[in-house]
Amino acid sequence: MKFLCDAMLGGLAKWLRASGYDTYYAREGTELADGFLVRLAADEGRALLTSDGGFLERKPVRDGEIEFLLLPHGPVEGQLRRVVRHYGLVRRESRCMECNGELRQVSAGAVSGRVPCGVAEDHDRFFLCGGCGRVFWHGSHWERIGGRLARVFG
Repeated sequence: MKFLCDAMLGGLAKWLRASGYDTYYAREGTELADGFLVRLAADEGRALLTSDGGFLERKPVRDGEIEFLLLPHGPVEGQLRRVVRHYGLVRRESRCMECNGELRQVSAGAVSGRVPCGVAEDHDRFFLCGGCGRVFWHGSHWERIGGRLARVFG
């Protein structure tokens, strides 16, 4: 299952990525045009997620040619819970919350000099984003992320 979130759902896009789902987030220039988003969803087999009921007027949406879910405005956790229930999602290995890249586990030596000294000493599992090259580890921030995902997928 792959998703496309329109500009109003940037927070949801990040949390779907943290949940392990390939999620395109439209946020610049022509990416904001409804027609572009509908074509991209169709071309890439993505479910279109939006809070904009205007998409219901688009033929591919109206005729069920693309997967579509209209979400109410509200807290991101509630939106994520609704998507998880609607599509029967299960939690997977996280993707990069910023660029949607796949994360791969690497040794501490592979990220030497790229993380603070204290982090390098306290952790032995590191993850490198194949898209943007960012380094991640399971610190206190990850515990908060994991807590939210546990509540949603619980």
